[in-house]
Amino acid sequence: MTDLQLKQLKDNLWHSADLLRQGAHLAANKFGQPILGLVFLRYADVLFKQHKDEILSEYNSLKGGRREKTIKEISVEKIGFFLPECAYFDSINEAPDTSAKATLVKKAMEEIEKENPRLEGVLPKDVFAQLVPDEEPDLLSKIIRVFKDIPEDIEIDLFGEIYEYFLGNFALKEGQDGGAFYTPASVVRYMVQVLNPETGDKKFLDPACGSGGMFVQAARYMHRHNASNADMMKFRCFGVEKEPDTVKIAKMNLLLNNVRGEITEANSFYSDPYNAFGQFDYVMANPPFNVDEVSVERVKDDARFNTYGVPRNKSKAGKKDGDKKETVPNANYLWIGYFATALNENGKAGLVMANSASDAGSSEYEIRKKMIEDGIISQMVTLPSNMFTSVTLPATLWFFDKKKAQTAKKDEILFIDARNVFTQVDRAHRKFSDEQIKNLGIITSLYNGDTQAFQDLIAEYKAKGQQEQIDWLMERFPEGKYQDVIGLCKVAKLEGEDGIKDQDYSLNAGRYVGVVIEDDGMTADEFKAEMQRLHSEFEALSAQAKDLEKEIGDNLKGLWGE
Repeated sequence: MTDLQLKQLKDNLWHSADLLRQGAHLAANKFGQPILGLVFLRYADVLFKQHKDEILSEYNSLKGGRREKTIKEISVEKIGFFLPECAYFDSINEAPDTSAKATLVKKAMEEIEKENPRLEGVLPKDVFAQLVPDEEPDLLSKIIRVFKDIPEDIEIDLFGEIYEYFLGNFALKEGQDGGAFYTPASVVRYMVQVLNPETGDKKFLDPACGSGGMFVQAARYMHRHNASNADMMKFRCFGVEKEPDTVKIAKMNLLLNNVRGEITEANSFYSDPYNAFGQFDYVMANPPFNVDEVSVERVKDDARFNTYGVPRNKSKAGKKDGDKKETVPNANYLWIGYFATALNENGKAGLVMANSASDAGSSEYEIRKKMIEDGIISQMVTLPSNMFTSVTLPATLWFFDKKKAQTAKKDEILFIDARNVFTQVDRAHRKFSDEQIKNLGIITSLYNGDTQAFQDLIAEYKAKGQQEQIDWLMERFPEGKYQDVIGLCKVAKLEGEDGIKDQDYSLNAGRYVGVVIEDDGMTADEFKAEMQRLHSEFEALSAQAKDLEKEIGDNLKGLWGE
C-alpha cells in the first residue's frame, strides 16, 4: 500500500467518526471508545485470516499424534491470540441491520476476552448499545461497513498507524481533554530520536503513559534501525495510567503495534507498581503539568521523590486549611525527580514539561541546582507553541543521561531553541515534519561526536533531491561537526561568564542560545531616512483615524437625532 493509498484509507475510515457525531446517543468525548474497539476487532479478524491456512495446516499435521495441539493453542503461538467464530468480522457485518447488531459486537468482544485472558476488561463491550438509536437502528451497521473496507491483504503493521491516526484526530477534536491521553506523534518521534534507544534486554517506563504512544514510537524507531525480532522480544514496556478508559486504549495500542509490556491502572504519585527506583534503562512521558494537590505526607519519604527534594511551600502551613493536609505547591518537580531516580546507572530519560519549570524558584530552584551539579541533565529543548492540544504555550523537553555524570561533559548541557522550527497543520496546531525531526536530531548526534550520522543524512537528502534540507544543515554546520549556532543551539558550561551558574541555574534555552539579528543592509543615513518616512506615515494614519472617529460620532448623533 502506497503512502497515498494509506492516507486515503485513513480519511475514509475517519468517516465512521462523522457518522457517530451525526447519529449516536453518545457524548462527544466518548466517540473514541467504539471506534478504537472496531479498529481492534478488524485487526484481529484480518490477522487471523492472514494466518488461518498456516494455523489449520499445522493443526491437521499434528492431529492424532503425540504433539497434537488445539487450533487455539496454535493460534496463540502464531499470532498471540485466538479469535472465536462469533468474532469474525464478516459474520457481524452480514447480520441484519437492526439494533441486535450491538449485541453481536458485545458478544464478540466478550468471547475474545474469555478466550484470551490478557485482554480481559480491555475491549469497550458496553458502549455499542448507544450506536443503535431508535431513529436510526442501522447506524452501527453503517460504521461496521466502513471498517470492512480495510483490505484483508493489508500489511498488518499499518493497523498501528491507523490506530494512531484515530488517536491523533480524537485528540484534536476533543481539545484539552483529548490532549490528556495523546502526545503528538512528531514530538514523541523527536524525543525517541534524541534518546536513540538500544535494543535487547531493556526496560522502558512511562509513569503517565496515556494511550502508550511513547512505547509505540520507541518500538518503531528500533524496527527502523534493524532491530531483530529476538531483540524486540526482550524489549519490555511498563506503563502507569490512572484513567481506566485510557488504560484500555493503551493496552489495545500495544497489541496492535506488537509491543510487549504492561499497563497498570494507578496514580504514580502514590503507587509504585514496578519498584521504579534505579530500575529502568529508559523513561519517557508527557505528565500533567502544574498539579498542586499532591499530599506532601504521602510522598516525602519516597526515594523516587525525596532523593533530589520534594517541592514545599515557603511556609509549611501555607496550604493548610483547617484539617487539610499540606500539599506540594506544584508537582512538576515531583515528576522531574521521579524521572531522574527511576534510571539505572546507564539510563536515559526524556520528558515534556511546562516552560515555567525551567526557571522555577524557591524549593524547585534547589532541586534543579542539585540535578545540574550532579551532571545528569544532558539536554534542554524549547518547543514551538501550539504543538499540543492541551496547551498552547511552548513546552520544554528535558533529557537525562546518567552516564554523562561520569564523563568530561558532566558540567555542561546542550540547549536547543526549536521555537522557530515547525510545520503549520492548521490555524491552531503545529508539528515537526520528518525532515525537521531529523535535522533537530542530528544536532544531538553531532554533539555526541557522531559525524557519520551527519554525512548519512546529507546523502539521504541528496538521493531524494532535497537541496533545501542540505542547505539548512550546511549553513549551520559547514564542517559536518557540532558548533554553537546563534538562535538554535549552544553548549553551556556550569562555570564561566554567561555559564549556568551565572544564569542562576536557569534551564531556559533562550538565555543561552541567543537571538539572530538580521542584517537589513542599510547604512546609518538610510536607516534614519526610513524611520522618518515611517514616522510621517504613522502621523498621517493617526490624523486619518481621528477624522474617521469624528465622522462616525457625527453619524451616530444624526441617527439618534441629537
